Amino acid sequence: MKKRKKQREVDRQLLDSIFYAEAEWKKLQNIIENSIEPVQESQQKLQLAEAKYMFLLREAKHRKISVLRY
Repeated sequence: MKKRKKQREVDRQLLDSIFYAEAEWKKLQNIIENSIEPVQESQQKLQLAEAKYMFLLREAKHRKISVLRY
């Protein structure tokens, strides 16, 4: 029983991380789209944010976590 509660808590933290990473990625994407001359560093930050988001999505898929369940 305790293990299940711990797992639910970790799953909830993973979902929160996914939502945060998505918001960060979209924010950076919007900034770069509206920039006249995006800097190389901005492009790298965008790629890193996208990679984090995709990794978290794959982890949620691997754990079979759905937003609809929570």
